[in-house]
Amino acid sequence: MVFMEIKIFPDAETVARESAKIIAAEARLAVAARGQFVVAVSGGKTPWQMLRALASEDLPWPQVQVAQVDERIAPAGHADRNLTHLRESLRHAPLRAGQIHAMPVEEDDLDAAAANYARTLTQLAGVPPVLDLVHLGLGADGHTASLVPGDPVLEISDRDAAMTGVYQQRRRMTLTYPLLNRARRILWVVTGGEKAEMLGRLCAGDRTIPAGRVVTNTALALADRAAAGT
Repeated sequence: MVFMEIKIFPDAETVARESAKIIAAEARLAVAARGQFVVAVSGGKTPWQMLRALASEDLPWPQVQVAQVDERIAPAGHADRNLTHLRESLRHAPLRAGQIHAMPVEEDDLDAAAANYARTLTQLAGVPPVLDLVHLGLGADGHTASLVPGDPVLEISDRDAAMTGVYQQRRRMTLTYPLLNRARRILWVVTGGEKAEMLGRLCAGDRTIPAGRVVTNTALALADRAAAGT
């Protein structure tokens, strides 16, 4: 078993800043090696801080493509939408609108929309798509992305994006394990004492929680002291 590397910082703000530095470094390496950097980001309070910090980092921005890890089914501009906060957090970054690839959750046929998003990722990152970096969070119930305990989406092995059932009042579109586990780099960003138990299980390779089914050999976790239980 490959245990995941973890770095612990005093607080969530520091985790956000350090995560931004890591993403920036990965972006520079990817562009130097392959000519572009394709990153998928999750939502959350600390991630939005991370993206605001990222906007001030030295990146080869014209070669950056930003995808979503997951998205709630909600109207455009709604506060529940990760996209709303993603765009706001990156508003000072020199990104063109076409460099942010929104999950099409406003479509009538959501299963077809998920399939279309998977095709978008092939246009960005090859066949099958290999993302340069995927940023993930961790729920107190062990979920990551919108891969939540008990949802049939956990068992999907032939699609890179799919729809979930209702979780916390909303269905979601999410990237699936096949895509996550092809990524060149996984960056976990975990803050808050309510995550401590699950972070311990994740770092120990516990595959009984959804997060534990993401590969660890390409993963790095950044956590604050509260989440690390220190």
